[in-house]
Formats: sequence, structure tokens, C-alpha cells
Amino acid sequence: MRETGWVSPNRLATATSPYLLQHADNPVDWYPWGEEALARARELDRPIFLSIGYAACHWCHVMERESFEDEETAALLNEHFVPIKVDREERPDLDAIYMDAVQALAGHGGWPMSVFCTPDGRPFYAGTYFPKEPRYGMPSFRQVLVGIADAWRERRERVELQGDRVTEAIARASRLPRGADVDDAVLRAAFDALRGAFDARFGGFGGAPKFPQPMTLEFCLRMAVRGFGDAEDIVVATLEHMADGGIHDQVGGGFARYATDEAWHVPHFEKMLPDNAQLAALYLRAWQHTGRERFREVAVATLEYLLRELRGPEGGFWSSQDADSEGVEGRFYVWGWDELVGIVGEEVAIALGASPTGNWEQTNVLWRPAPVAAVAAELGVDDRELARRIEEARRVLFEHRERRVRPATDDKVLAGWNGLAIRALAEAGRALGEAPYLEAAERCARFVWDHLRDERGRLLRAWRNGVASVPAFAEDHGLVASAFLTLYEATGDPTWVERARGLAEDLLRRFRDEERGGFFQTGSDAEPLLLRPKDVQDNALPSGNAAAAEALARLALLTGEDRYEAAAREALGLVRELLVRAPTGFAHALCVADLLVGPAREVAIVGDPADPATRALVDEVVARRWRPNVVLARAAPDDVERAAEVVPLLRGRTALGGRPTAYVCVRFACRAPVTTPEALARDLDDTTAG
Repeated sequence: MRETGWVSPNRLATATSPYLLQHADNPVDWYPWGEEALARARELDRPIFLSIGYAACHWCHVMERESFEDEETAALLNEHFVPIKVDREERPDLDAIYMDAVQALAGHGGWPMSVFCTPDGRPFYAGTYFPKEPRYGMPSFRQVLVGIADAWRERRERVELQGDRVTEAIARASRLPRGADVDDAVLRAAFDALRGAFDARFGGFGGAPKFPQPMTLEFCLRMAVRGFGDAEDIVVATLEHMADGGIHDQVGGGFARYATDEAWHVPHFEKMLPDNAQLAALYLRAWQHTGRERFREVAVATLEYLLRELRGPEGGFWSSQDADSEGVEGRFYVWGWDELVGIVGEEVAIALGASPTGNWEQTNVLWRPAPVAAVAAELGVDDRELARRIEEARRVLFEHRERRVRPATDDKVLAGWNGLAIRALAEAGRALGEAPYLEAAERCARFVWDHLRDERGRLLRAWRNGVASVPAFAEDHGLVASAFLTLYEATGDPTWVERARGLAEDLLRRFRDEERGGFFQTGSDAEPLLLRPKDVQDNALPSGNAAAAEALARLALLTGEDRYEAAAREALGLVRELLVRAPTGFAHALCVADLLVGPAREVAIVGDPADPATRALVDEVVARRWRPNVVLARAAPDDVERAAEVVPLLRGRTALGGRPTAYVCVRFACRAPVTTPEALARDLDDTTAG
């Protein structure tokens, strides 16, 4: 067994994660997380150096180049530590536990995450990126390694005590008490807090760096549907500024993870599947609510980006694209002035925010800092002609950019992230009447069901190159179940409800905290860790707790099963006070709270799917407007009995006089059936009880 020597490649060479494979030729004697690594730490009585990151992480690449590829630094690591490398996207449970430790020890978090632990995994020192040489007010990574090794050797008792304290602190923070049920007052107080944090100049919430926060904006859009004053203004202003910004790829569609400035101009160039899936759905819903054509265009361009760049040949969606290409951040996306002018002309270059000296590090990030009409007036040209030239320029620039060296793609398929993509595509397919989107959603859903389950039918987290690994987490079960429910509403195939119910039962059986309520992040069949985390805070994607609550709440409306709703309400009760105190950190939970507070509507439609009259009724529910608190059950007249076995909302429904018929219900108490879209709209919009 190696201790200080280096054999290339190292133990990561057999991993499936692209992030781990990126480090397979490092001189660091990396271990993947597992019993072999932990046993080695115990055997040698050495501290663990735990490095957590992900494939598209820019600063992860920087630390690799500076430190993990450096033989002198690697020798220090190999001699004094057991180095373990973890892909946070494959193991969000480890990421959650040790990110809490980083924030407790360093006061802030981020990636790469650098954690020093006792051989049994208790964290005692932590940070994020450490430079090769002292700078930014930080010690060099080598200085940190020498200092930690010395402390372990000379002050072991103090180190162990620190590990105990940190472990107890993060365990205590995870023990949330049961709380009261959510109500309308929570929604109002949370929106008031968001109103106060809104950036009226550039949109969004807070200052730089600025994240899109699609869940927060969805909650605001839900409040606009409720009629809350200025909620729509917040959503519209933010989505317009984001669409104009450099965070939005003006050439190829899709959004970068965040902007480094408050005006959405300079992105951190990595592109992530969950960000783009959620933003595509958000722009689509905003278009349905406001009728703004720009929002529809952005939604379509984002979906086309996903289908073009992140869809694998098997139908599943890959995880991310790097910020870097050719070792330089943003190189694929930025433009020199002379290059840009030579391709599209000076007037278009100016309209796309470029300048001869560059607008970022002597290059140009394309964006739309001013409306076309204002630019045209300043240049003395026709605004309609300039707008036409800009649209043509996008096509030409895209073709030109395709010849560049492309950023690397993390081609692993993650269950929950694909759930978000399925849902966005299914919603777009039904709202826009675009069959290819619906077909892509169905193909992806079949891929997840066929390839991301083990021989017992248990959902798995990750798949790559024919190999699936790691038991899925609560977020995966919740997000995939919700995606299947949306796919059912779009297709009418009750198989997707049946599968969603199976995932919901797994949530209740394997993940539910029977003592305190809510859902643990890991299943009862998962490996034991330092503690069993409970993922309650919504970050870049919904927390496991909120994702589970949404799936269960929607299932309760379709099935009438009170136990689903009770579990969903318990999950939100855990974070009730936090919804008001920190709404941007619990935005998906707030969206679920909006559904539970209601009024929610259950709609059952019986009619031949090929009949235009049936489609008109379905469109009234899912296409003409965004109705966030409506669930839809549908079946052909000769299939109602079979479908009702899976979807009880259909039980006893018939097509009146052979005509497609809709039933609007509240908790299974239904109004008189209707046969026209106009009558259906009146019932849906009537706020009185069913």
C-alpha cells in the first residue's frame, strides 16, 4: 500500500464521476470516499484531508493546477494525511454535513471545500480554496498542511476536542423541532421580507454576486397570481434584466450559474442543468401569466440549449458545462472587439454591449445594456433594422463560436436534476403545444426509470457510461415524483402516477423522521455517516424536505389520501419560522406552502384525447394561464375505470352526453360538470368552496 509514493493514475481512475476522473493523474494519493479510505486513516492514525467539489467548478480547477498537480504539495498530503476526493453532486449528503462544518469553522462556505477530519470523520479545521502562495489574506495551502500536521502531532487532545465541538454544533443545528402549520400569514410575511430585499434598479435580491434564484421568483409569481401588490413587477423586472444580462448566453441560450456583479453583466461562466431547467420553467410560467413574448422566447432558447448541449444519446440529461476552456475562464463565450466587429459590424457590436477596450478583462461579454430603440437613436439608425441585424448576428456568432474549443461537459446523469428537466419539458410541451418537448420529457423519464433503479426497484442517484451508483436521496425521490406527476398531466398516462406513488411510498418508508417530522436526506438503508443529515434549506435546487413535501401534497390532491398531505404539512412545519426570517433560503418550501394554503383545485377531464374539444378543456387548465395550485387528472371515456384505480380523482367520472366533460373539485367535493372551456374557467377562478 502506498504512503508517500505516486503511481499514475491514482485510485480515482476507476471512478465514474468526471470530477473524480479529472484528478486521477494527480500526484496526490487520492481515495474515493468509502471504507477503504476510512480504514486506512484509522490504521495509520492520520487525519483525513477531505476535498469536495464538482466538475464545472472554476476554483476547483485552479486549486488542482496550483496544488494537487504540484509534486511537493502532493508529497506533504501523502505523507501526513489520507486524502479523500468527493463529487458533491454525487454525494450531497457528505457535502451537506461538511459544508455545515466549513461554515461553522470558517464563517463562510463554497467550493472547493477543504476539510480536515479525525480518522473517524469529525471535522476540526476547514476552508474553501487555499492558494499555492500566501495571498488574498490567506495562508498558502502548504502552510496549512504543515500547520495541521504539526497540530495533530503536538496538540492532538485540542484537535480532538475541536472535532467533538464542531460535530455537536452541526448535529444540534439539524435538530429542528416540530412547528405549527403554514397559513396565509406566513405567505404575506415572507413576501414582505422579499419586497424589502428586492433590488429595484437591476432586479433580483441583494448585491453581488447575484444568483437568479428561480424558486424565489416562482414564489413571487405565485403571490402575483394571488393578487399581492407589486409581486408581478418584481418578477418582470428581474426576468427582463436577467434576459438582457451577460448571465444569459446571448448567442447560444441558457444561463450561467450566477453573475459576479449586481447588474447581471459578468457571469461565472459554468452552466448547470438544474439552473437552466428551473429558469426555463420560470420564464414559461411568467409568459403564461403576463403574456410577454420575450419570456416565451427565453424559455424556448433555454430548452433548446438543454436539448442541444446537455442531452445524452440515451435521453438523460448531463449535469453541467465548465466555466473554463483551454484553461481560461470564459474563453469560449467572450469576444475581442476586432473579431466581433469583423463578424457583425460595429453597430451590432455596440448594441451587444461591446467596446474597443473590452467590458471584462480586455474582452467582451455580450449583453444588452440598453434597449434597441435607445441604441438605434444614439447611432442614428432605424431601430427595426437594427433589431433584425441583432437577431441575424446571433445566428452568425453561434456558428462562428461552434468552431472554438468547447468547455468540458460533466456527462453524469443525476436523478433529481433530470426530474427538473422532465418537468420543464413536459410543461413546455403542453403549454406551447410542442410535441418534441413532450417527447423529450417522456424519453428522459423512461431513461430514469429504466437505468436509475437497482434490482429491487430502489431509485439511484447517478448514472454514467452504463453504470448507476449511490442510493438516491430525498431530493431525488421528490423531484422525480413531481416530474412524473407533471408528465401525467401532460400525457394522461396513469403509469406515471403509479410510479410517482411508488417513489412517495419510498419517501415515507425510508426517509421520514417519525419523531420530529420532515425528511432525512439519506434513506434508512444508507451507509452510516457522522450524522444523518436533514436537508431543509433550498439552495441551487429544492431541498429534499421541500421536494418531498411538494410531491406528497400534489399526490394528496390526486388521490385524496390524507397521509400524504399530513406528511407534507409536517415537513413545512419544521421550517415555518424560517420561511419568514429567510425566505430566499426556503423559497421552494414557500411555493409548497402556497399550494397547501390554497385554495387548490382538482380537475378531472373525461374525453377522447384526439377530440379538439377535449384539448380545449385541457388547454384551459394547463396552457392558457399559469394555474400553480391546480392538479389535473384525465382519461378517455373507455379508460376511466382502469385509470381511476391509480388516480381516484377520476372515480365515477363520465362524459356527459358523449361530450368531453370537466369536473372541478375541492378536496373531492365537486361542482356540477361542465363541457366548455368558458364554464371551466369560471369554476377554476371562483374562489368560493367547491
